[in-house]
Amino acid sequence: MIEAPRSQFLSLHLIETLAAVLPVRDENAQPKTLVFGGVERHMITSQARRRAERVLARDRANAGRGALKGRSMGVRTREWAILAGRELESAHGWEKEKALVTARAVMEASGLKFGDPKKKTVANLTKVLVFAPSDAAVRIAGHIADQAAEVEEWRDAYLEAQASAEEAKKTRRGTRKKAASSPEAEDTEGTSTAEAAVSVPLPPLPKATRDAVLLALAPRDAVDIALYGRFLAEIPDSPNVDGAVQTGHAFTVHEAEQIEDFYAAADDAKLDRKRNALSFLDAADDAGAGMTGYQSLISGTFYRHAVLDRTQLRTNLRAAGMDEQEAETAASEAEKEFVHAFVLAFPEAKKNSTASTGTLPALVLAFEGERPYNYASAFQRPVDEGPVSAGGEGPAGPAAVRRLLRHHTFVSRRREDLRTARVLTYDPEIDMLLGELGLPQSLTMVERTEDLTP
Repeated sequence: MIEAPRSQFLSLHLIETLAAVLPVRDENAQPKTLVFGGVERHMITSQARRRAERVLARDRANAGRGALKGRSMGVRTREWAILAGRELESAHGWEKEKALVTARAVMEASGLKFGDPKKKTVANLTKVLVFAPSDAAVRIAGHIADQAAEVEEWRDAYLEAQASAEEAKKTRRGTRKKAASSPEAEDTEGTSTAEAAVSVPLPPLPKATRDAVLLALAPRDAVDIALYGRFLAEIPDSPNVDGAVQTGHAFTVHEAEQIEDFYAAADDAKLDRKRNALSFLDAADDAGAGMTGYQSLISGTFYRHAVLDRTQLRTNLRAAGMDEQEAETAASEAEKEFVHAFVLAFPEAKKNSTASTGTLPALVLAFEGERPYNYASAFQRPVDEGPVSAGGEGPAGPAAVRRLLRHHTFVSRRREDLRTARVLTYDPEIDMLLGELGLPQSLTMVERTEDLTP
């Protein structure tokens, strides 16, 4: 008999310091913020963090690295019809246009909504992102190729019915405009046209083909879908997944600190002409920058938090068809990779101009409990970075570490379910600070992400 995990929830808490970065932006290209404790804080949204973590874990698994190497992973995209069409073309020898039209028709008839067919940029994209196993397009294309005669016959009838319905709608709109311009005319033709538009039925997709599409798009054994969940409302009978990971928005432990960075970009061709100018006047014509502008950058020490529900993770994997032993093994691997990604993944916005993805956390605290524990309240009062001699708390990084550990120690004395607490640091100054603080026996120092969970 497989032993159940000692606790259902694994809580992770992290302190990290960032300098001159912009990991996420709002619709005005400004840093995202929130008001907490009466002051404005900078925020890195949970969506940005989760995507960075999910992609890191997926890329490592696909490259044969990490705890999930060789495991099935998911892809979140609007391009499933395009991918299935390419697979029909490359693996099954279909003509390009026919392959794409067929894949789109099959997936649309299964329940997915697509963009306006008159707009080439979105015509073959689903209206929503669909998170499905990475081999979904291969499976869909394989079924279409195997049932080519039946699917093509259905496709031709489906497209013809669509065209008839569209033509009927155009006729109805024209009749309505004519009636609007002639109020005395009776709308008998419009009524019959409306009835015609409604009465053009689209032939249903053959059941075997629809079942194949739903199975291809189902979560199946994609481990990252079991971890992060998915919601697909467009196809009611396609299973949704309650994610096993809960993620909070990261925020600065102190008041927001922002600069507007003025930049000037050089025009290489103009500078070359200036260097080779034969007169002062020629050189003057090529003076000045190629372009200028501003970008907002933020700095600060952030607190972030996530929780893994081990029970939900195992439930999701069992629902995907794994037996108890396989689900237990996959869940243990997924937990290790999730912790690794939580510690090391970072959103890639402006990574080339800020080197933000090289950031390592000052402190990671991990522990088990019978419920999730969020320690955001430890930072409701913003950290005062003034000198300690003047009543301040000193630099935000060490101050945040002291607060987080003090808060955890205080809570631990009142909650008996908190167990196996472990801390990891990548900062030598924080390492010295931990030695000076004299950690309680309930806290264990570790040196690798793999050791953060039992």
